[in-house]
Amino acid sequence: QVQLVESGGGLVQAGGSLRLSCAASGRTFSENTMGWFRQAPGKEREFVAGVSRSGGTTYYGNSVKGRFTISRDNAKNTVYLQMNSLKPEDTAVYYCAAVTSAVRVIVRDQSDYHYWGHGTQVTVSS
Repeated sequence: QVQLVESGGGLVQAGGSLRLSCAASGRTFSENTMGWFRQAPGKEREFVAGVSRSGGTTYYGNSVKGRFTISRDNAKNTVYLQMNSLKPEDTAVYYCAAVTSAVRVIVRDQSDYHYWGHGTQVTVSS
């Protein structure tokens, strides 16, 4: 079992920045491929960013590429999402997710993730 707790959400003006954190407990953190997803009201949950177990490979959804950066600190059992140049369309609940011992380095499909946090709200005002 892996428990995930997100933090760092809030209200920010367009063009601003936020850093989300996701603290993990349970199984060895470095065994988990980590991802961030988001869900806006009335929309399906979408992939935002992912990072491999070592942190050496990162990948992003098209809508955030060049603005968001995912990273992880295996010593602190934490994954981060640095969000810059925020837009009103980034408003959503952001979820942290983990998949243990993933076969693939890149995991974009939410159905492949085993564990989920409860989410943190990000609101970007125009």
